[in-house]
Amino acid sequence: MSGEFEDEYSATIDDDLRKTDDDLRESSGALLNDTIAVLSPAEPICLSEAATVHDAVRTMLARRQAGVLVTDGEGRLAGIFTERDVLTRVVGWDLDARKTPLGEVMTRNPEALTASDRVAYAINCMSVAGYRTIPLVDAEGRPIGVVTVSDVVRWLASLFPETVLNLRPGDALKRPHEVDAG
Repeated sequence: MSGEFEDEYSATIDDDLRKTDDDLRESSGALLNDTIAVLSPAEPICLSEAATVHDAVRTMLARRQAGVLVTDGEGRLAGIFTERDVLTRVVGWDLDARKTPLGEVMTRNPEALTASDRVAYAINCMSVAGYRTIPLVDAEGRPIGVVTVSDVVRWLASLFPETVLNLRPGDALKRPHEVDAG
C-alpha cells in the first residue's frame, strides 16, 4: 500500500515541478519579450505650452492621470508635466498655478517610447532614470499614450497572480525561491 501512495505522491510532485518550471519559463519570456502595448497604456492628455498649471492639474484630476504631455503646434511631444512637477516646480517655488504656463515648468524633450518597445526597457527607464510616467509616441513623435509605474505593477502582478493575490498583509516570503510563479 505504501508503494502505491509513494508512486501517486511522486507523480503529483513531478507534475507540480514541471508546471512550476513551465510557469517560470513563461514569466521569464514575458519579462524579456512583452511589449508596452500589453500594458494597455492610457490615452494621453495633451496640452500646449501656453496652458496654465491650473488647467493641467484640473484636467489631470478629472481624468485621474499623473501628468500631461505638452505638444508643439504640430502636435509633436515637446514636454511632460507631472504631479511631481506640481510639487517641486510650482508649489516648491511658490508659483501661481493660475498664471504659470506649462512651458515654464515642464520637462522639455522627455524620453519617449513606442508601444512596440519592450516592457523591460520601460522598467529600466523607471528604475535607472527614476521616471514614473513615460510618454508613448508614434513614428512622427506625436503622443499616442502614457505608461506609468502602476501599469507595470499591474502587469507584474498578472505574471505572478498566485503569489501576489494570496499573500496576506504583513506576510513575509519565507522561501522566495520556492514560490509558485504561476
